[in-house]
Amino acid sequence: MADSDYLAKPPSACCFSGTIHRGTPRGRVEQVLDIPTYIARPAEGKGNGHVVLYFPDVWGHSNNAFLLMDAFADAGFLTLGIDYFRGDPISKYRQSKNDPLPEGFDQAAWRAKHVAFATENVPKWAAAARERFGSTTPEKTKYAVVGYCFGAPYVMQMLAATDNHVSAGAFAHPTLLKEEDFVGIKHPLLLSCAENDHAFNTESRRKAIDILQRENKVYHEQLFYGIAHGFASKGDPDDPYQRWCKEQSLRAIIDWFDLWLIRS
Repeated sequence: MADSDYLAKPPSACCFSGTIHRGTPRGRVEQVLDIPTYIARPAEGKGNGHVVLYFPDVWGHSNNAFLLMDAFADAGFLTLGIDYFRGDPISKYRQSKNDPLPEGFDQAAWRAKHVAFATENVPKWAAAARERFGSTTPEKTKYAVVGYCFGAPYVMQMLAATDNHVSAGAFAHPTLLKEEDFVGIKHPLLLSCAENDHAFNTESRRKAIDILQRENKVYHEQLFYGIAHGFASKGDPDDPYQRWCKEQSLRAIIDWFDLWLIRS
């Protein structure tokens, strides 16, 4: 499809920039359906019995993603993060916004390869995760889905389904979304957005909200002034405002999941 067919455009140069965050992840990588999966478990006695499925941005299983998943676990959610890049994320090629991509790196081919794999395998992986981690108390275990950048389409895919126990979803600075993605959702959606996002600009964002309102969907939009694409997963933590925006995005998503999985 042409880029003009998307409300949230495909990943491009703005998605490939960012900063690797400092910190020591506490989870571990295991295989779920033969796909590497980061598993962040709540501390003993702190779990709420529910699960977050995490769909990473183009930096994949980066330290940033691990730390975010640990934060969801700290909030009580067993958190599972798929590595649909299978060891070939952008963080393999660059560690900061100042690192150039390798000469001759074909961004379109890289994107197409991983989109094809993720589109085919995310539903199978989610079903396998549900069988493994929710089958003991399926009537009690609820699922939330969160995606950053590249991960947004899989959030929308899960929110459109009726048979996967998903209760709510959220995305931040999305890519690869079409109008029908917003029409199709059946569960509450939080949109964490950047004002200066070339992938999901003001016109596209307003169209998306118009669709959600017209179709009477349950949603909440969070918009950060003066901030750019990638802020919620790979913004510069040494910049106080960027750090605040990142933290507020995470806090809002956790509160959203608390509302729809625990308090509703």
